[in-house]
Amino acid sequence: MKNKINLKHNKGQAMLVIVLFFIFIFSSFIIVFSAPAIIEFGASKDLLDSKKSYFLAESGAEDIAYRIKTGQLYDANEVLNIGGSYATTTVVNLSGGEKEITSSADFLSSIRKIKINFITDIGISFNYGVQAGDGGFNMENSSTISGNAYSNGPVTGANSNLIKGDVVSADASGLISGIHATSSAYAHSITNSTIDRDAYYYTSFINNTVGGNIYPGSVDKLKAAFPISDSMISEWESAAASSTINSPCPYVINGNVLLGPVKISCNLEIKSSAVVNLLGPVWVLGNIEIENNAILKVDPILLNKSVVMIADNPSNRTTSSKIELENSAQFQNSGTKGSYIMMVSGNNSAELGGGEKAITIENSVSGDVILYSNHGEILLKNNVNLREVTAYRIRLQNTANVIYETGLANTVFKSGPGGGYSINKWQETN
Repeated sequence: MKNKINLKHNKGQAMLVIVLFFIFIFSSFIIVFSAPAIIEFGASKDLLDSKKSYFLAESGAEDIAYRIKTGQLYDANEVLNIGGSYATTTVVNLSGGEKEITSSADFLSSIRKIKINFITDIGISFNYGVQAGDGGFNMENSSTISGNAYSNGPVTGANSNLIKGDVVSADASGLISGIHATSSAYAHSITNSTIDRDAYYYTSFINNTVGGNIYPGSVDKLKAAFPISDSMISEWESAAASSTINSPCPYVINGNVLLGPVKISCNLEIKSSAVVNLLGPVWVLGNIEIENNAILKVDPILLNKSVVMIADNPSNRTTSSKIELENSAQFQNSGTKGSYIMMVSGNNSAELGGGEKAITIENSVSGDVILYSNHGEILLKNNVNLREVTAYRIRLQNTANVIYETGLANTVFKSGPGGGYSINKWQETN
């Protein structure tokens, strides 16, 4: 009996060993085959945390980007809380009025960063070599326009003037008189003019020479709006006001300087052989005088962007807010074709019936410069060469020459807040 009991006991032990052996083998298989799944699960969790951190950082960046684009208020440092996790966003003002947004988020120790660079620009279309408002424009002596000319007022001329393109005097009061145009002319009345191609008029056509066809009874052209509004000029002024120069007055530049964006609280004089590199808009609360071989250029860092200089004293726009350019002053682009310097005057004497000149340019001034005064008069005389002129009233005398460039139809200027900001770069960073 004892042997039988031992035998049964031994068989039980053997069975237990076999079961334990199979459990061990099975457990080993489970461990071996489940390890990759465990590792993959951990990696998936890390990836998910990382993605959550990325989207959190992107949300912070997008929040500030939206505020900048829409002109809303924001602080230099902002914190965005989403579900108990945080994105910290920092805004840094760079040179030329640009902004850099950096957003950093930490979700369960997974850190991701987003960086956005904003540039300030706004597109302007100058479609004519010369564009005048209701004050019209007058050409005398050997003045020339290489490009089309459009006026809401009369277009008059004398002596050997020449418009190398079309000329338009709009509306029922439209008049073209004493002009030589190499292309076609459009006006309610045309008198004493030489038109190399076709002439379109409504009622009066007296003493003209026409190389093409004549079209009496033609419908008057509509008045054209100015390409730049007062509100757009205000945006540039706001952008320039990011920094201010209050003294000395007048503020005189004789040497080599970087300038802009800046607001100058009195008259600005650039003279002698000064070289001024423009990085952004310049707003002068007074007059601007540039003379004596001074050179103004768009800084190369701006590439194909253009820059504006504004003379505008809101407290005196009748005898102040004027610009004088003379004595071989030069205007240069950034080294990239399509960049220009635009001189803007806020003087409104001409529009109010006064005799003050908003912008006077004379004596061998030349280069990539655009003149603009939608409420004032611009006078060009004595061997000057520039790219475009727009004003309430315009006068060209002696050998003044406006040479329109096709790139002016899509000119991009450094601008101010609101819609003027565009995203230059959006990337993840370390």
